[in-house]
Amino acid sequence: MDSLNEIFSEPYFPYAFALVFIIPIIFLLRLFVFKYIEFKNREFKMLTVKGNAENKSQSYERMALFLERIKPSNLVSNFDAKLEKHEFLFLTEKSIIEEFNYNTSQQIYITKNTWSSVVMAKDEVIKLLQETYNKIGENANLEEYKTLLLLNYMNGEDYISQTIDELKREVLLVT
Repeated sequence: MDSLNEIFSEPYFPYAFALVFIIPIIFLLRLFVFKYIEFKNREFKMLTVKGNAENKSQSYERMALFLERIKPSNLVSNFDAKLEKHEFLFLTEKSIIEEFNYNTSQQIYITKNTWSSVVMAKDEVIKLLQETYNKIGENANLEEYKTLLLLNYMNGEDYISQTIDELKREVLLVT
């Protein structure tokens, strides 16, 4: 019992006693803070991923809408029927290029292959417009040009629908 009294009466005993209790408390507090920070980082990453998924799905929607708009069946109804063939060609190409340029920022969220397919579809539509214009005679009117344009599109490969299908497959992976 004397040895116990000697230990308690030592001048450094209160400090040793405090260390025995404070070190585990500091350790547990430190562990809690690190776990809390880790939890908040995970939560932030999950919110970021959710936000990116929304941006990606919106990008796929916008590109699908762009492709629908450049389908020849939709292009032929866009402008006044009183236009000349060359005016229709110019205005149609201009609207396709402007809308494409407006949507170029979407390539950030879309895979390279799909973006390449969208660019190829746009280029093919412009090429089809020009080839149809070059094939048709000088005395043909705009209605004949539009009819030939639609026939050429229907007889060729449906690259727009293929690209839209590709967009649909990828958006399922994103969401």
